[in-house]
Order: sequence, then structure tokens, then C-alpha cells
Amino acid sequence: MTTVVPTSEEDPALSVVRFTSELSWSDAGPEVAEQQVSRLCVEAQECMVMNRWLDLTSLMLTSADIVFSNSKVSEKDLECIFTVICNLVTKSKSPDEELEMTKIICAKIIQQPSDKPALRLKILFNLYNLLDNAYCRFYVYMKALNLAMIGKVTEHVIPSCKKIDSFLKEWNLEVQDERELFLSVANALKDSKSSVKDSFKFLTKYLATFSGEDAYKMGEAKEEAARTIIEFVKAPETFQCDLLDMPAVAQLEKDAKYALVYQLLKIFLTQRLDAYLEFQAANSALLKSYGLVHEDCIAKMRLISLVDLASHESGQIPYSLIKDTLRIDDNEVELWVVKALTAKLIDCKMDQMNQVVLVSSCTERVFGQQQWQVLRTKLGTWRGNIANVINTNQANKIAEDSSQAAQGLMIR
Repeated sequence: MTTVVPTSEEDPALSVVRFTSELSWSDAGPEVAEQQVSRLCVEAQECMVMNRWLDLTSLMLTSADIVFSNSKVSEKDLECIFTVICNLVTKSKSPDEELEMTKIICAKIIQQPSDKPALRLKILFNLYNLLDNAYCRFYVYMKALNLAMIGKVTEHVIPSCKKIDSFLKEWNLEVQDERELFLSVANALKDSKSSVKDSFKFLTKYLATFSGEDAYKMGEAKEEAARTIIEFVKAPETFQCDLLDMPAVAQLEKDAKYALVYQLLKIFLTQRLDAYLEFQAANSALLKSYGLVHEDCIAKMRLISLVDLASHESGQIPYSLIKDTLRIDDNEVELWVVKALTAKLIDCKMDQMNQVVLVSSCTERVFGQQQWQVLRTKLGTWRGNIANVINTNQANKIAEDSSQAAQGLMIR
């Protein structure tokens, strides 16, 4: 099989042009093929001599489709060909030219995302590592995310999603680009069972970029805001979020299409099981349309209701109150307390003799102004207690020093 790796002193780019053009014109007959190959090689040499790297990139990409689809070209050769093509970006004379070269290379690579998607993705990341321009890197990364989703190879990009915070520092993006990034990452992660929490995190990051926007801009986020609410309700291990404080979510409260979805969020973040059951009785078809399972919602609301009891019952919750609030049998009370402990929603002990749960601390579903005020009060109390301890210790030390001095005088 013909290999792309040059064995002579011919420039690698020229070797690629010769190889791909011979492949493209192989069915046209020897005379026509030789003429066309010669023409393309001369044109490539002219581009190199005149430093027309963008034109050379375009020329080399003309036969890329055939290279991808030709069974005679191995994946190793394909990767080698594109390594040479991608390396041309290092020769660009300006950031604008680098971006244009990046765009046409990416356009060719992602043209048929379902054909050899893993290889195409590898080529894109090779290109990414060759780029100096921060925006070009962002552009390639976005194309890689979309390719991974369409080609169903998101497992190859998931590890990089953990580095988004460091990427953001490097890329220095505008708000609109940040939005596209967060939403694309969330979409890439959503089908991975191990990344559901991360997908939800990036959806909330996306929504958080909308603040003080005009109604039209804010309207762009309605669908994703509703989706984020549903993802929160579905997530069996997520009990806390700041969605109610976000303008992109708040706009749904009076929206004709999504008002009920917003109402559902308020129930899960501020109310108890009885409110959910009332809502479900009136809107069961809506819940089913969003893929919500009634039994799963009840289980989550029971845990949430137990947490709400823990935060409002002055540290002691009678078993009977838990039974009535969670709508369970007597013999299930301790089971649900253990579930809340396991989920780290509450820190408590069960007093079986007195049939009460003694709560030390609990998780807050939301952390707004009221919660900050409670925290401020607690910190003030702790600060006062510490000051009292310090003052007591100082007083004891003075008394002890005075006692020792008196004893010294008596000995003399």
C-alpha cells in the first residue's frame, strides 16, 4: 500500500498533494491522471513559494473526501495526511488567517461525522494542539463536541469536560460563546449515566449567563430552563440548587407553556409531599409527557419533606410527624431516616425509646437571603461563645498568676 510518509527530500505537503491527487485521478487513465497530478503539484509548489498557506490548505483539502472513503487508505495513512494538512496552521501569517485555515480544515473533517467519528475526533484534537490562537482552540473544541454527539463517541470528549474551567481562563470568551460552550458540554454529557450530575451543572452554568438581558434574549433560554427543571426533578441524588434565583428560570413563572413546570420546581424546593401529590393529581399527563415517573418523584419528595421537617422542628422530629408527612407506615419511618442519612441530607440520631429523631444538622434545598441570615446569626453566636471562652481563660490566667505571686511573698 502507498504510504504518505515521505521517503525522499520532497516537502511533506507536496507528498500529500501528490498522493491524494493520484488517488483522485486514478480512474481517469494514465495520461489524464499524470497531467492533473502534475498540475496540482505545480500549483502547490507555487503556494509554498509565495507563502499562500490558506490557498495551499484549500488545495490539499479538495481530495479529502476521497481519502476518507477510499478503502485503500488505512486509518494510519489518513491520520498522517491530516497531520500534514493541520500542521499548515503553524505557518499562518496572522490570527485571522489561522482562523480561516482552522475553519476550512474543520469543515472538511466534520463533513461526514458518522464515518470514522473516533478518527475524525482524534484529528480535530491534533489540530487543537497545533493552534496558538485561543479563539481558534475554542472553535475546534466546539466542533469536536458536536462531532462526538452526532457520531455517538462522546466517551472520547467527556474527560476534557472536566477541564472546562481552565479552558475558560485560556480562551477568554464573550458571554454568547460561553453560553454555546456550556450548552454543548451539557448536551455531550447528558447520555452518559456517570456524567448526569455534570450535565446538570453545565445546564445551570448556561442559565446563569442570562442576567439583566432583554426579554428577547432571555426568551432564548426558556426551553433549556424548563429542561433543567425537569433534569433536577429526575435526578435522584440532587436535592439542592439555585434555579429559583435565576432570571432565566423566573421568567417561566408566568409563561403560558412552562408555568406548570416552574410550579413543580417550587414544590420540590420549598414545599412537601402533600403539595406534590396535589399537583400530580391535577397534572399527571404533563408529568408523563416530560418522562417523569410518579413513584420516583414520591421517593424524592419524601426525602425532601424529611429534610424540611429537620429544618423546622427545633432539632426533634416525632416519628408520628414523619409518618404523617411522608405518608408511610409506622415500620417505614426509620427506613426513610436511614435513607436521608445515607444521602447525607441530615445528620441525626434515632431515639427509639421516645420515638423521636434528634437532628444535628441538615441540608438546605435552597440557599437564599433567609439562609444567609440564619448563617450570619449562627456565626455571630459562635463568635460570641469563642470570645467568652477567651475572656474566661484570660481571667483564669490572671487569677492563677496572682495566686502564684502571693504564694511567693509568703515563702519569703
